[in-house]
Amino acid sequence: MTTKKTDKTANVIVNQAPAAAKPLSKTTPVKVSRPVVKAVKPVAKKATSAPVETAKVEKALKAKAVKKPKVVRDSFTMPQSEYQKIAEIKALCLKAGLQVKKSEVLRAGVIALCAMSEAQLNTALSRLDKIKTGRPNKH
Repeated sequence: MTTKKTDKTANVIVNQAPAAAKPLSKTTPVKVSRPVVKAVKPVAKKATSAPVETAKVEKALKAKAVKKPKVVRDSFTMPQSEYQKIAEIKALCLKAGLQVKKSEVLRAGVIALCAMSEAQLNTALSRLDKIKTGRPNKH
């Protein structure tokens, strides 16, 4: 069997005879031809202060980052009718495409009360019924 090999310099086709097949013994080493790979020198990088500058910027951002406020867990007592209003507000928010939690509704209410004038705040708080604090009795 002959293989055709093209010489790049002369564009001549050369017929090459296949090597004679010898049976390999267990002691005969097998030579594997590997492609020659030349070592490439790494390109010298220019000394810049970019890493130092980015580190400074990151430290500045961390210093300016607002730390999360501590959360406080508390319990309170309210009439069932007012407690049900929280569910109604959540349902209105869902219709508007906004999913909120019960605590978010209460926090928004506190913010709304803070935005009121003293007269409005007195009026809103005077409308509330006074209830006994503490846990309700079990029936």
